[in-house]
Amino acid sequence: MKLIIQIPCLNEEETLPGTLADLPREVDGFESVEWLVIDDGSTDRTVEVARANGVDHIVKLTNNKGLANGFQAGLDAALKLGADVIVNTDADNQYDASFIPDLVAPILAGNADMVVGDRQVMEIAHFSPLKKSLQRLGSWVVRQASETDVPDTTSGFRAYNREAALQLQVVSKYTYTLETIIQAGKMTVAVDHVKIRTNEKTRESRLFKSMWQYVRRNMVSIFRIYSMYEPLKVFMTLATLLGVASVGVWTRFLIFWFQGEGAGHVQSLILGAVLFNAAVVLFAIGILGDLLSGHRTMLQRIFERVRRLELQAKVPPSHYEPGAAPTGQPPTTGANAGKTEEREAIKL
Repeated sequence: MKLIIQIPCLNEEETLPGTLADLPREVDGFESVEWLVIDDGSTDRTVEVARANGVDHIVKLTNNKGLANGFQAGLDAALKLGADVIVNTDADNQYDASFIPDLVAPILAGNADMVVGDRQVMEIAHFSPLKKSLQRLGSWVVRQASETDVPDTTSGFRAYNREAALQLQVVSKYTYTLETIIQAGKMTVAVDHVKIRTNEKTRESRLFKSMWQYVRRNMVSIFRIYSMYEPLKVFMTLATLLGVASVGVWTRFLIFWFQGEGAGHVQSLILGAVLFNAAVVLFAIGILGDLLSGHRTMLQRIFERVRRLELQAKVPPSHYEPGAAPTGQPPTTGANAGKTEEREAIKL
């Protein structure tokens, strides 16, 4: 079996060496472990640094396409390179790479198709109390939308087996973390999670400029993704709320009308009509969305079959460049040394 560890990168020449130094070259259950860097239009020496540090494969995108697109490009390339399991991690060395064996263990045991690393957010020292609370709230919302039990839905430290990777298709341009969990839950992909630990903070996040921008983007992403998979439920709920509101306004008008004061409350009659019309429009949108959702499901199945055909035809990865180092190198020494006992403590 082959494990490919993929790392989406954007101008990571400073942090990438430390991240690569921690990655394993041997993991129990796999004959080979290879590294893949997705360069998302970097303007620094990220690609040169990756080659100098022994990366096996490089996907070099022509311009900055965003984290979600980079992640998807990495999945496609890893599948075409023969990966049986794909691990995704970040280039800023946020995640402790010594937990990769724990991350892939449920997949090797046949108990999961996708595994998410639980950072145990409440224990991360450099997260503010507000950020911890928002992380917990956001993860709860995603759990309800996806019908999974993943405690840390924004964690990018994940493992996918070949079947899960074949089915996943990210549409969002902002993030893949939320969409892949909701998509996996709706497709009945077996999702599991394991406790992991993070390293010390190496730089500020580049995904958002402020906490409120992060919250706003995630709220929009969750609503958009959930509406894509459950349009009838979303729009029927909104239509019902507006319908109830219109009935309430009309009831108020009728009360005044029976009291002989209806002429002075015509605005309630108009408002009720506006609300009722909006409810009817939302109901119609829900019906159309449900039909489109069925069409999207068929397209996703076609996309999965096209992927399988490409693999059978041995179509090469897009934007692919070979790395500098051959596979099968001895394990890299780095910050992983001496972490085995600590990892076992986390598992307990």
